[in-house]
Amino acid sequence: MLWIKAFHIVFIASWFAGLFYLPRIFVNLAMIEPASQAELDRLLLMARKLYKFMTILAVPALGLGLWLWLVYGIGRGPGQGWMHAKLLIVLLLIGYHHGCGMILRKFESSRMQRSHVWFRWFNEVPVLLMLAVVVLVVVKPF
Repeated sequence: MLWIKAFHIVFIASWFAGLFYLPRIFVNLAMIEPASQAELDRLLLMARKLYKFMTILAVPALGLGLWLWLVYGIGRGPGQGWMHAKLLIVLLLIGYHHGCGMILRKFESSRMQRSHVWFRWFNEVPVLLMLAVVVLVVVKPF
């Protein structure tokens, strides 16, 4: 079980690296001057590759988490309300990941209208969700 936990943590950390960095690329995309086609193309290429890579990382992260929950019973049973809250946050993270893909498609089709300031705030969401998950898993407040 400890090997599964270790790999789960590694894949979660790697997935989060993408969740932290891709919105930062969106900030830069939102700041591009209309005449800067080369910069736009370079940032879109980076964003596409990062989105694909972080999607690949999310699969084992989520799969190993399910394994720990369903096979080893971590977070199951009475007094495990923290796990329900964590699973809700995981669903929010999957939604955030999907939302990043939708935003990327809008940038690719030149339909994105949001400002770089909006993306700076959007960039903080995974930080807050990670903080909540870590507190839930370590402290188990309920």
